[in-house]
Amino acid sequence: MFARILGLFPLALLFPIAACGSAGDAGGTAAAQENAVSIFASEEGVDTHSYARPLEARVTHVALDLNADFDAQRMVGTATLDLEVAEGAEEVVLDSKDLEIREVVNGDGETLQWEMGEDSGDAHGAPLTIRLGGATRIKITYASAPGAEALQWLEPEQTAGGETPYLFSQGQAILNRSWIPTQDSPGIRQSWDARITAPRGIRVVMSAEMLTPDGEPVDGEPGRLAYRFKMDEPVAPYLIAIAAGDIAFQQLGERTGVYAEPSMLADAAAEFEDLEEMVIAAEALYGEYRWGRYDLLVLPPSFPFGGMENPRLTFVTPTVIAGDKSLVSLIAHELAHSWSGNLVTNATWDDFWLNEGFTVYFENRIMEAVYGTEQAAMLADLGWTDMMEDVEAVGGLTAADTALHLDLDGRDPDDGMTDIAYEKGAVFLRTIERTVGRARFDAWLRDYFDRHAFQPQTSAGLLSDMRANLFEGDEADRIGLDEWVYEPGLPENAVHIQSNRFRAVDQAIENFVDNGSIAVINWPEWTTQERQRFLNGLPRDLSEERLETLDESFDFSEARNSEIRFAWLKLAIANRFDPARDSIEEFLLSMGRRKFVAPLFEALMEEGDWGAPLARRIYAEARSRYHSVTTGTVDELVDTGDD
Repeated sequence: MFARILGLFPLALLFPIAACGSAGDAGGTAAAQENAVSIFASEEGVDTHSYARPLEARVTHVALDLNADFDAQRMVGTATLDLEVAEGAEEVVLDSKDLEIREVVNGDGETLQWEMGEDSGDAHGAPLTIRLGGATRIKITYASAPGAEALQWLEPEQTAGGETPYLFSQGQAILNRSWIPTQDSPGIRQSWDARITAPRGIRVVMSAEMLTPDGEPVDGEPGRLAYRFKMDEPVAPYLIAIAAGDIAFQQLGERTGVYAEPSMLADAAAEFEDLEEMVIAAEALYGEYRWGRYDLLVLPPSFPFGGMENPRLTFVTPTVIAGDKSLVSLIAHELAHSWSGNLVTNATWDDFWLNEGFTVYFENRIMEAVYGTEQAAMLADLGWTDMMEDVEAVGGLTAADTALHLDLDGRDPDDGMTDIAYEKGAVFLRTIERTVGRARFDAWLRDYFDRHAFQPQTSAGLLSDMRANLFEGDEADRIGLDEWVYEPGLPENAVHIQSNRFRAVDQAIENFVDNGSIAVINWPEWTTQERQRFLNGLPRDLSEERLETLDESFDFSEARNSEIRFAWLKLAIANRFDPARDSIEEFLLSMGRRKFVAPLFEALMEEGDWGAPLARRIYAEARSRYHSVTTGTVDELVDTGDD
């Protein structure tokens, strides 16, 4: 339904992709251009979640000039698109979701004909088709809808400061079409710039070079300031991101820093003080960091993800601030995306694992370099457990969704964003590393990022590159590349990294279950990962007395560490532990991170008369505080009870 038309034009007539390849390497750039076009024409390069037809006309640059209207909760203004147009092509097809299109003109201001197609009724929105009449630049005047799915507009009371409204966006996977009329496909990389105006007192930041960080006057509007931004490198359109509110900044290193609401800034800076060291460690592994600065933005609690790897400005949930740096592996993950995902991007969402599997592997290597081998081993071991839980959730090892390369045609691409893509992908790469040796694998991966910089990639393209540039002799056959990527399940040669420190935790679990003594629990000396292992490893049928002993001894219901609190509440719900009800409610009302929110609501609903009424009551209050990414999942879990 959403596939573009292939084979319409011979490759010889197609345009090159802009700004690809290594800087100053004309031969490399030409190869990159040819590679990108060949991906658009390949079977795996067909993006069924976009209406775009990039073999006819493709967006190469987006220039936004928008007013952030906090009263109407709309972005209003223009988007000017530069296009590469194949010979004979007469129109360009863009993605849109509930956009109000007011006018379309060419570069000379002449009106162009356009048509909004039928809305799909789901996340895909509707095609916006524009007759070009020879134009290679078009300007669209438009407004986003008040309920645009990518944007969350927060009232002052929903922020830490309580006095200033706040706006933030979340574009992955296909939500940016709800506020930017462009080709919203990860393989159609676009450079961009923006001018955003907002009321004075509200600072605007974006995932690009900030040209006017303090704002500049707006002619005729003394109550507003304009902020300008520039991203010279072509990026996947889901990585165009914005936030606006009472935002302060603190430098952390030569090219690193953190943005946050003023009341949160000191805690955030202390938590992330190792950020510059992480960047240095990442560069030592896989080459130059190519995006200039690497800053973090700590968002209000309703942000739906742990982090979002927007170039130059990673968006981060405040739930990662534990006070002891115990959850900073999330930051290592988002930093790793600067190579895997941002530099080399999955061409379609069927290959989401190309972003996340590589990033989990890379994240673990950063953590090993900065915090040690055992810390990395614990994280990898927990990841294996998460993977196996999601394998069970999708139907077991024979289920189609346990493959790395997925078929998401006709489905929301969000369906493919499971721990299987993250963790099985990382296990696959560890298995290759074990086969060829770390030194050879690292050399290949560093070279791979260089050769494919600023390009889209497919599973087929990756495996072809590995066979040509990594493997020797029968190594590829011994690993079973196609089985790993295209078949469901987990091959027998999978490398499972196991933590030695978890053996002691597992023994503590066994001892506590046997005799109920907390003396066997070395809680003060355990890391967050050991504590997670303990709570997640306890049986789901503990007595109320045992649960009370745990909560009274370790104060789980008030835990500041969000991962520990989450693990405890899952255990409490499974045991219908009444004293935890207040903690459940407070936790679900305090933030909107989907990783925590969705499983807890699901667990409550599964507990029938004990949990379902509580879930419905909490969600009725919390829903308006959550981003659409979270409500889109929880709406399917919490029924109204009207039946």
